[in-house]
Amino acid sequence: MKTMQANNPLHGVTLEKLLNDLVDFYGWHQLGRRIDIRCFTHEPSVASSLKFLRRTPWARAQVEALYIDFLRQDGKPGGT
Repeated sequence: MKTMQANNPLHGVTLEKLLNDLVDFYGWHQLGRRIDIRCFTHEPSVASSLKFLRRTPWARAQVEALYIDFLRQDGKPGGT
């Protein structure tokens, strides 16, 4: 039986898409100011950030929370 995920704004959103949307909107500098994670402030890249976020639950939770706030304030990411 499938579970409905209607109230879960992260359902179907990959971590890579989530991160790319935040970087496109905020940029690495502002993202690093909002969430003080070294992979956002020192030689940032999507690949290194994804690797860190997948292994670090507390950091991933902060990024997901920022993404949810982003969706609530700005609507759908990427202008779609």
